[in-house]
Amino acid sequence: MKASNLNIPLLLVFSATAFCQAPASPGIVVKLGPVNTVTAKAGGTTKITLPILVDQGFHVNSDKPTDKYLIPLRLTWNAGALESKDVVFPKPETAKLPFSEKPVSIFSGSFEIVTQFKVPREAPPGPVTVLGKLRYQACNDHECLIPRTLDVIIPVEISK
Repeated sequence: MKASNLNIPLLLVFSATAFCQAPASPGIVVKLGPVNTVTAKAGGTTKITLPILVDQGFHVNSDKPTDKYLIPLRLTWNAGALESKDVVFPKPETAKLPFSEKPVSIFSGSFEIVTQFKVPREAPPGPVTVLGKLRYQACNDHECLIPRTLDVIIPVEISK
């Protein structure tokens, strides 16, 4: 076999590889709104409201999706100076989308997730940071983007 004949199969392999690459990731379509410093009293409870904005034309599945294969919206908090007690999601919308025979449970536009925190009685006064993660999968009427996780950082001022 001539050396020039060996180049043809290699060229085909490299060409096929180039066409199999994943497309560039589109922009982030879910954003966290600003949260002012939260004031909390040692030994008490405090509420943190996390504003979420989903770009027009997109939605995220609710925290209780209608099908097992749909990725739910999840807000989790790291262990730290405050203890999360209850995470409350708003009432979801239901929408009939082309990929599902039954309506799906979604959030779109702007909405808020509220978390109730317990502040330990022995918490020293001063600034602390509450850290969490917001996990979601954004979709439009025809496709879903890769699941993402956003870091959530909330400043808290503890008083006695």
